[in-house]
Amino acid sequence: MSARIVLFGATGYTGRRTAEALVARGARPVLAGRDPGRLAALAERLGGLETARADASDPASVRALLGDGDVLVTTVGPFLRLGWPAVEAAVAAGAVYLDSTGEPPFLRRVFERAGPRAAVTGAALVPAFGLDYVPGALAGALALTEAGDRAHRVDVGYALDGTSGQAFSRGTLVSLLGVLLEPGFAYTGGALREEVAGRRLWRFEAAGRPRRGLSIGGAEHLTLPDLAPGLREVGVALDWFGPLTPVAHRLAPLSDVAGRLPLARAGTRRLAALAGRRVAEGPSARTLAEARTRTVAEVRDRAGALVSRVELAGPEPYGLTAALLAWGATHAAAHGARDAGALGPVQAFGLDALTAGAAEAGLARA
Repeated sequence: MSARIVLFGATGYTGRRTAEALVARGARPVLAGRDPGRLAALAERLGGLETARADASDPASVRALLGDGDVLVTTVGPFLRLGWPAVEAAVAAGAVYLDSTGEPPFLRRVFERAGPRAAVTGAALVPAFGLDYVPGALAGALALTEAGDRAHRVDVGYALDGTSGQAFSRGTLVSLLGVLLEPGFAYTGGALREEVAGRRLWRFEAAGRPRRGLSIGGAEHLTLPDLAPGLREVGVALDWFGPLTPVAHRLAPLSDVAGRLPLARAGTRRLAALAGRRVAEGPSARTLAEARTRTVAEVRDRAGALVSRVELAGPEPYGLTAALLAWGATHAAAHGARDAGALGPVQAFGLDALTAGAAEAGLARA
């Protein structure tokens, strides 16, 4: 018998798309959120699903969503501000937890603060189970497998093609602004270290085109070293900023200084609130129709020679995220996770199952 799936944040943009993807896979999730009217309308549209009211500002209401062994999918963000009650609820219930975050400081907090407790309660915490950062974890794992014991460094690059008009959802923009001045990290010299986002620039090729990616702290830093004992360096880079990439790279050191200033942090919070009021809820229709994601992983040996390379192609970011969350939730409901604690996608489900599930979501080797 499959475990129960609870979708928290079901009426938001990513939440609605995830609910639709879950139903398309034959699941009947419990839809949870803070607005009973919107929940009821969505539940009716999707075939009369069960609903439950819960609000991140009331942690007890989030905890009440879960029973032992349930699967919790949450899209409630910004995660650094609103995401922790769902993590705590999953840990307490021994649940399998999946979320849609792309916020590096939140990721690190899940692994360092919640992971050890989850290992005790039997919970499996699998954050960032969407475009950020499943494609990179999968491409990196495949490339590391092919490289074998020659792997010394792996670099992962994300690229986005075919965007027109608004490329990201309101929630993504608010989350991005919310972590702009937060401390970043990288995996270098065989250890996780503080490093400001954007400090490094990585040039790579995807879909036959040269790319320039800005460095960022990702789930790959936290999970890929576990797959290759000799791995000493992990890089993650985003080619999402076009002609602004060199400018952002040059300005990156300033964010470390600004992050220590209370007025700067207050300013970014006001900017995030403004963005939340001024931009559309989701990407433009043209972007949804034409966008494609590309993810590249390259492994090098100690001398810097390229040993293996994997490139994955996928659909537009939000459809891909919804499909991955739906696959992960249904797979976990039927089979559980392979371990407890804070886990990467490969550690949670195994490389073969993840490869097959990603293909079902439209993510495949180019």
